[in-house]
Amino acid sequence: MADAGQLPWRVRGRAGGGSPQARPRRRRGGCRAVPGKADYLLAAPRVRRRAGSGGYDLVHVHYGLTSLSSRLVTGVPRVLSLYGSDINEPWQARITRLTAGRPAVRVYPSRRLVEAAGDPSGVVVPNGIDFDLFTPLSAGERAAARSRLGFTPDDLVVLFGAAPDNAVKRYDIFTAVLAGLRERGLPVRELILPGPGQVRADVVPKFAAADLLLVTSRQGTESGPLIVKEAAAMDLPVVSVDVGDVREVLAGVSPSAVVPFPSAPSDAELVAALVEASAPLLESGTRSDGRSKIARYDQQAAVRELESVYERVLAR
Repeated sequence: MADAGQLPWRVRGRAGGGSPQARPRRRRGGCRAVPGKADYLLAAPRVRRRAGSGGYDLVHVHYGLTSLSSRLVTGVPRVLSLYGSDINEPWQARITRLTAGRPAVRVYPSRRLVEAAGDPSGVVVPNGIDFDLFTPLSAGERAAARSRLGFTPDDLVVLFGAAPDNAVKRYDIFTAVLAGLRERGLPVRELILPGPGQVRADVVPKFAAADLLLVTSRQGTESGPLIVKEAAAMDLPVVSVDVGDVREVLAGVSPSAVVPFPSAPSDAELVAALVEASAPLLESGTRSDGRSKIARYDQQAAVRELESVYERVLAR
């Protein structure tokens, strides 16, 4: 991305009330309060003051529920990015529709989400990943990572990309699939991606140590997930339920598989399908060709696409 001083507009962070850069309120005694759900409402006058006094040319609102906080902003165009739950969760979708107003552009991370929103004028800017961080490691480096994490060369390591207590990610389905694989005689072991005190770079050895990423998220709850792109960038095979933009990301990536949800909700049927898809990938023991197929998801490409959106809005 160009340096902020070289851009034809001012770049000063997000102005959405729910963004990480929104200024939290102070409690009595000088302690800062963590913005919560009420901040989506209470941030509106604060965002208006900040936008009015900062000399901004454009306000980019991230996430549907934060759109309310920017409705009072006048005199500059708004870009609204929607991410998934603000469209797929009925109560969030209603609030988003009521509060979004008429932004200059609506941005979505996938074509599938554009279709779910029924927004033919929506612009797709995929969520990008750091290709410099998530890069394939050599066989020797992968073996060393496995050893450090306590796995033997014979273990088939299946990666789960979230905390087990995150209900959206369906750890119960994940463990049921592993049980089904063990019934087939495959020596599978689980590896949980998050960890206490872990920084982003710490996850790279886990991707390297794994033989497969298994995504079991609840239907209609994901816009990404980014972990699929990170795994593909490291040539880690992926088996995933058909959520978010997974089918787009993994198109042409081999070996990997996208498993559709049963036409009638059935955990047993879903588990069986995931076992069928996972077993041959684990037995093959090969890495994927993912990195060569997903160059469009490099975060630098995403930045350039977003800059192009800004330029088009400001040229109107």
